[in-house]
Amino acid sequence: MLGSMTQSPKNTAPPNRPARAGMNAQERQQLNAVETQEWLDSLAYVFANAGDNRAAELLEELDHYAYFHGAPITFKQNTPYINTIDVDQQPEYPGDAEIERKIRNIIRWNAVAMVIKANKNSDGIGGHLSTYASAAELLEVGFNHFFRGHGAGQDRDLIFYQGHASPGVYARSFLEGRFDEARMNRFRRELQPDGAGLSSYPHPWLMPDYWEFPTVSMGLGPIQAIYQARFIKYLENRSLKPRGDAKVWAFLGDGEMDEPQSIGAIRFAAYENLDNLIFVLNANLQRLDGPVRANSKVIQEFEALFRGAGWNVIKVIWDSKWDELLSRDYNGHIVKRFELLVDGESQRYAAFGGKELREKFFNTPELKALIEGWSDADLELLNRGGHDIHKIYAAYASAVKHQGSPTIIIPRTIKGYGLGESAQARNVAHQVKKLDFHTLKDLRDTLELPLTDEQVEHLEYYHPGPDSPEVKYALERRAALGGPIPARKVEYPHPTIPNGEFYEEFARGSGDRQVSTTMAAVQIISKLLRDKEIGKLVVPIVPDEARTFGMDALVPRIGIYSPRGQTYTPVDSGSLMAYKESVDGQMLEEGITEDGAMASWIAAGTSYANHGVPTIPFFVLYSMFGMQRVGDLVWAAADQRARGFILGATAGRTTLAGEGLQHQDGNSHLQAYVVPNLKTYDPAFAYELAVIIENGIQRMYVDGIDEFYYVTIDNENEVQPAMPSDGRSHEEIREGIVRGLYRLNRSQLKKSKLQAQILAGGPAMGAAQEAVTMLEKYGVAADLWSVTSYKELHQDALLAQRHNMLHPTAEPRVPYVAQQLSRENAPGVLISVSDYIKLGADGLNGHLDRKLWTLGTDGFGRSEARAELRDFFEVDAKHVVLATLYALQRDGKIKGEIVAQAIADLGIDTERDAPVLR
Repeated sequence: MLGSMTQSPKNTAPPNRPARAGMNAQERQQLNAVETQEWLDSLAYVFANAGDNRAAELLEELDHYAYFHGAPITFKQNTPYINTIDVDQQPEYPGDAEIERKIRNIIRWNAVAMVIKANKNSDGIGGHLSTYASAAELLEVGFNHFFRGHGAGQDRDLIFYQGHASPGVYARSFLEGRFDEARMNRFRRELQPDGAGLSSYPHPWLMPDYWEFPTVSMGLGPIQAIYQARFIKYLENRSLKPRGDAKVWAFLGDGEMDEPQSIGAIRFAAYENLDNLIFVLNANLQRLDGPVRANSKVIQEFEALFRGAGWNVIKVIWDSKWDELLSRDYNGHIVKRFELLVDGESQRYAAFGGKELREKFFNTPELKALIEGWSDADLELLNRGGHDIHKIYAAYASAVKHQGSPTIIIPRTIKGYGLGESAQARNVAHQVKKLDFHTLKDLRDTLELPLTDEQVEHLEYYHPGPDSPEVKYALERRAALGGPIPARKVEYPHPTIPNGEFYEEFARGSGDRQVSTTMAAVQIISKLLRDKEIGKLVVPIVPDEARTFGMDALVPRIGIYSPRGQTYTPVDSGSLMAYKESVDGQMLEEGITEDGAMASWIAAGTSYANHGVPTIPFFVLYSMFGMQRVGDLVWAAADQRARGFILGATAGRTTLAGEGLQHQDGNSHLQAYVVPNLKTYDPAFAYELAVIIENGIQRMYVDGIDEFYYVTIDNENEVQPAMPSDGRSHEEIREGIVRGLYRLNRSQLKKSKLQAQILAGGPAMGAAQEAVTMLEKYGVAADLWSVTSYKELHQDALLAQRHNMLHPTAEPRVPYVAQQLSRENAPGVLISVSDYIKLGADGLNGHLDRKLWTLGTDGFGRSEARAELRDFFEVDAKHVVLATLYALQRDGKIKGEIVAQAIADLGIDTERDAPVLR
């Protein structure tokens, strides 16, 4: 029947359907059975004589035919709840399965001993046992046969380890001789005087020669892995890295997939054809508190999700023992029973064993017949596929050969596997950090380790010795795959960077042209792109805002990266600003995804360490949609020692006229402040911006300092002044810009008794400049200072304060800001005006010899023009004047009546609510 259908379904009329109206139910059932068997026999004939591919072609034709003739076929994205790779397709296991079992047993024990010992020595120190217990086989098959280390060169793999499995990774390094017992005993004790500790989870900042990617902030590993895989393709297509066969492996938890970042970019991975990306989703069916999908099957949910997104999906659900039953189940009763399972039921079988399985799973006469003669002990051997190295190896081998799309492997495991009744598959499994003596002895016996009861009680590690077969085998396998992992190695050619002359045009100012600092930033990036030495290393990144930021002019010149090239003619073809995509394009235009763009920036910012290519990323984002949206990824970037620039464009609460509450940024500097190695700047002028970028490139890429930069830039067009030339050297001014503060102008009033120092930066500089002139009418001589970084000033002050506290008899250190703003150097009252909330400037109070009065933009934004916004937030020139006069009153220099008269003269409404209340 199947073999006769050769015409297109559109051109084939449906056959006459048999009249069944006169049949009774039994007759219809019999006919249905006969028809079904005929179709199955026909399909079996095609399988036997024409092969799998021909059978698939015919089924596809049937599917089309049925669709066009109205058959109500329900679309399904799921395959049956069985292993994707049939037992007949499994390759021969290449390793010594027995010795690998012994290695796993040793690692399992040492991981448990390390965590329990840590908690015994310091109760409550924490740690996790159950995640690694579920993932041991998944990791060990990789360590022994797939994960390539640094010795593999361009074929080296990047591996994102499941964060909570770190004890098992440490235990493997102990077996390999990379860690000694003393270091194992410092798990989660990184501040001990006797040497380096082991961080709780993967943290490159704390273990810079070991971990490469921080993963335990769940959801960040998946999205970072996707963009790391894409960045490898980017480097290769731009000839910055030799083409290789490197894979990015990401080991994830099923509960972790609830995080939006875990799945938010999976369609992008398929669109980019990232066949160098492999997710291993450890489906132990449990979150931190309980089942992931107790009333459903989470593996099936993920299969549908990833298949629908265009991924290659490989399920590893059942182990080899199930193959015996499946081979005898000619009528598919077990598969049908699999389909009825829910995860909550599966969890009970893992927890309660063979008796529960016999009573609840094998619950029909047909199923009972399949296990006739089996004991409960036999049923206990029916395990999950994620604990079967043969099944895992088959999945990995298939994944690394797959081409054209990313792969997700979904192995089914048991949380707390092998840890006894108190932990295995229990809801409390994730929080288990201790096991009693009886359970530990049972674990030792199960793992077949030669430890005495006394050694068990004292939680001694077991190491078979450097000459043992287990250690030799482990080291030989790692040597064959390129050396030990995890391992972070920083080796890259330090680039020759442009010198000061390169930036000279920005020091000269813009003449009569009005230019925003955003446009100045684009000009600097554009000039860097043309540099013969580092131009190819610059990576501009935008989240679908290139035109907003004035970066669209770069597109025709450097192109937008696309692995597909440009297969269409753009609508603006022929114009100077034509949209250009190319395989070797340099700009990464990520679409409307700040998280994706930030993950891309991290990949570029860590390229110096991961690929030996010191790319210099410039991520230009909408500042309000930046720090608060990607803050967790920024923290991850800091942890993994990323380098580069994040430019917060259209910054400031009042510079972005008309856009309103959710767009206007008055807080990103405070959000950036909390990241220890993130330097933050708010330049007012193009020359300041140039100095900051020049200094940053020098520090990060030549000096090798592990830091990165957040620099805000605004969209207000103004004449950009030249760097001051009032007798001070450019080097002196450059030092002030980098350190956070320098005097911009001295007052033109001579010998005035009323003196003030006005501090401003970024978009607030215009109001401060105007206020200086207005204050002259009141006889106030005001000097103007440019504050490029309150964070730099504050941190320097904190370091001085700490030094003085620890050295009470030594000559006190004076913070840089206190030196510059001392009464001797800068007499009069101190006023700060900022387009950000007041807290940034307020941090300097307590480090100066007098009070700093602060103005800022606390409160929600509004849709308005700039002048009205600055009046609303009380940061315009008249409010700077008022703050200065009030400070002079409080300092006893003028009477209150003068301040009151100024309020009237300036037209300030004293009765309106504060901006923060509106």
